[in-house]
Amino acid sequence: MGEIQIISDNNAIPESVDRTAASIGVFDGVHKGHQKLLDLVKSKSISDAIPSVVITFDQHPTEVTSPENAPKILTPLSKKILLLEELGIDYVYVLAFNESRASTPAVKFIKEIFVESVRAKTIFVGEDFRFGHKRSGNVDLLKSEGQALGISVNGVGLFNSDSSSEEPISSTSIRKHLKDGDLALANEKLGRPYSISGKIVSGDQRGRAIGFPTANFELDEKIALPSDGVYAATYLSNDGTKRIAAVNIGKRPTFSDGTKSIVEAHLLDFVGDLYGDDATLTFHERIRPERKFAGLEEFQLQLEIDISQIRELLT
Repeated sequence: MGEIQIISDNNAIPESVDRTAASIGVFDGVHKGHQKLLDLVKSKSISDAIPSVVITFDQHPTEVTSPENAPKILTPLSKKILLLEELGIDYVYVLAFNESRASTPAVKFIKEIFVESVRAKTIFVGEDFRFGHKRSGNVDLLKSEGQALGISVNGVGLFNSDSSSEEPISSTSIRKHLKDGDLALANEKLGRPYSISGKIVSGDQRGRAIGFPTANFELDEKIALPSDGVYAATYLSNDGTKRIAAVNIGKRPTFSDGTKSIVEAHLLDFVGDLYGDDATLTFHERIRPERKFAGLEEFQLQLEIDISQIRELLT
């Protein structure tokens, strides 16, 4: 599997490539539904011996069209690109989504992007995909315009998850599961355990004082967090070391009346300094919701229980 090539907006794929199998979307989460759609792109790319290309955006389009409704993000762009590379996609074309892009008429968008920039021969797209000015472009428009341009367009239905067939797999449903504390369902729809990345910064040292030192994560505000609670997780350090972690996400009601959820990880059997580390936390199981304890002793006792449960789960 080759390294994915990143093409930035206003550029085009290499001259030598005259046809591609393409898809377009936000692809936040690159979840199981996305994976099935992209498998179709990949199969076509292999059968026709042409490269596969995914067109996506540098930010969630709603950040521009209605910022107050912009969702929290499951996979920032850098992570999304890595996941697309794992799926064997050859090119990712990153559109800069801004005011002028949002007001591009749909037909012009098709010509600029599909014809001139990525030279698509075949397009696979989720049947609910909308694009162009006021989201006026849809699969039907793509099909009729594509016909005139010699591009075959396939609208693909949404896929249902294995365990809950009543609603299709979507980034929105995964965000909701995370928020509701249903990590197992979120992970199942993603097709992998959910993870977040951030820098380790100094906290208030309280954990250290009570015998449970924690690494405090500084995170991008736009990233979706699992709901407040205690989690069995793995901590992947910048240097590639992996460790088991007990992670607490929450307002720490026993000690403060904070309003913002803080993410802190206690690494099992680890002594050392993690400040400045760029780390990734992968969430395997939710152990319990966050709660307020009567005092320090009760709190410490519960932590011992949590940690032994996490140790059992992940070793």
